[in-house]
Amino acid sequence: MPEKINSRYACFTEENTLPLMFITHRTEKYTEEDQIKIALEGGCNWIQIRMKDNLTLEAAEKLVHLAGSSCRVCIDDNLEIAIKSKALTVHLGKKDMPVSDAWKIIRQQGYGNLFLVGATANTFEDIVEADRQGASYIGLGPYRFTETKKNLSPILGLEGYKRIMEQCREAGLKIPIFAIGGIRYEDIAPLMSTGITGIAVSSAITQAPDPVKEMERFCLIIKKYSKQIDLH
Repeated sequence: MPEKINSRYACFTEENTLPLMFITHRTEKYTEEDQIKIALEGGCNWIQIRMKDNLTLEAAEKLVHLAGSSCRVCIDDNLEIAIKSKALTVHLGKKDMPVSDAWKIIRQQGYGNLFLVGATANTFEDIVEADRQGASYIGLGPYRFTETKKNLSPILGLEGYKRIMEQCREAGLKIPIFAIGGIRYEDIAPLMSTGITGIAVSSAITQAPDPVKEMERFCLIIKKYSKQIDLH
């Protein structure tokens, strides 16, 4: 089980969580179990389980156990399963329950000092509102078109990230922000230069000829850039 989180953002320093989230997305070639093994072998220690309506508590518990205690596991959209499976992180989309409501439930269950609640954003205003409600981190996107998610918000592109991150700096926002949506290896350097905390990735790994080696490449470059980031 992860150590107690002493602040909203502490996991990225106190737990040595690499600011690289791998998001599962079942393919014809790889199951969720396969993908978790690939991510772990490649050096990733933050995995989001995205199964939408197909996720059961039993499946979540097995996947959380497979990931192990050294990996932070996030459940997409389903707070109840995140709590019961001891994943201790939930990611909420723009159409899911408000972050503030999620925190009320989490605290009622006695997990307030352990949990992280991520939120999806597409605009600066989304980030401000999620931060106000107590989000632990932001998934900002999409960077480009991706087939791993339906009903995409407007594409941001690099210029969109530059604009929004500048707005965040001007507003003094410190919340960790992760780029998401069709991100490839060659996108990492320009994206990290905008001031984001890290990235989330899925198909770039699962569609690679050697997914483990590709994850290793992603981890190495993220480690290089994350050393330059102050999360406090």
